[in-house]
Amino acid sequence: MSQGHVVVAPDKFKGSLTAVEVAARVAAGFRAARPRTQVVTVPVADGGDGTVDAAVVAGFTRRRTTATGPLGDPVTAAYATRGDLAIVELAEASGLRRLPGGRLAPLTAGSEGTGDMIAAALAGGARRVVIGLGGSACTDGGAGLARALGVRLLDARGHDLPPGGAALTDLHAMDLSGFTLPDGVTFTLASDVDNPLLGPHGAAAVYGPQKGAGPDDVRRLEEALIRFADIAERELGVRCRDDPGAGAAGGTGFAAMAFLRAATGSGIALLLDLLGFAGHLPGATLVVTGEGALDEQTLRGKAPAGVAAMAAAQAVPVIAVCGRTTLTAGQLGQAGIHRAYALTDIEKDETRLMTQAGPLLERLATGIATEWPATGAEDDR
Repeated sequence: MSQGHVVVAPDKFKGSLTAVEVAARVAAGFRAARPRTQVVTVPVADGGDGTVDAAVVAGFTRRRTTATGPLGDPVTAAYATRGDLAIVELAEASGLRRLPGGRLAPLTAGSEGTGDMIAAALAGGARRVVIGLGGSACTDGGAGLARALGVRLLDARGHDLPPGGAALTDLHAMDLSGFTLPDGVTFTLASDVDNPLLGPHGAAAVYGPQKGAGPDDVRRLEEALIRFADIAERELGVRCRDDPGAGAAGGTGFAAMAFLRAATGSGIALLLDLLGFAGHLPGATLVVTGEGALDEQTLRGKAPAGVAAMAAAQAVPVIAVCGRTTLTAGQLGQAGIHRAYALTDIEKDETRLMTQAGPLLERLATGIATEWPATGAEDDR
């Protein structure tokens, strides 16, 4: 790779542009202003929506399978593979975007489809499985995931429980006879949250309301998750409800830790490594990262912060593009980001910000390119 190239490594603009689309628009803007600039696009993700898409751009193969949607309807979901490594994105089967008609179902949505994808990956020969946690529709503690892998969840009469977190209040016993921990397979969780399963910082209290849970629903889900954790930990001989990340994706992190002995890691750090991001940095004069909203959450390990940290280690300056930002120059600097450029700088109309995000971003990037010159041959990768 020639000297003087620009690396474009953004996450999605949620609700308007995928990470792949953001990267393409920024690259187009740079090339419009400086046609001879070499631009390398590396769309990224932190484990949530778009993780499989980012992996495919980096050379993974997309695999499709039929999985159970959050409310039980079959959906076609994709995971990514390269050799014996599989990347499973929970949001592909168990995400909010999979809810029929977009109607929230905090008490009944389940994670079974994520287990279906894991089973498909294992059947395809995967020996290392990375599970991206984010964007989930459910708060079931990963009970659905466990069910898809052969665990039976039984009430006091020996009947199988229906899906969803609320049903776990009636959990009486687990039948593990149909479940076997895959021999020689390692599981790793990619997540940008460190919440425990239970309590005021847990899955129900923090993320339940985002999935439509009212105060009574949150209390009911908390009781259900306590019940599930008590029985699962007793049957499996583990204790992981308080581990950082156990509360991720409605508690799916807990089930992955308990049943699959999954290790945890920073979602963005893990995925940047898998996507080979560091290999694009030598010789780069600039890295452009970003996401829809640059705010306090960005500073807590989301994609732009992870990209900036890795670029800083090789002394490559970083700027960010976004839809809007609430961060001060000082906060951006602490995260290793020299400056943020927002769509709100050039467009104030809320409707146009969403419907015309692509053209606006390309226009914004054209202006940025005149401020951050680079040299090198054009590259259409």
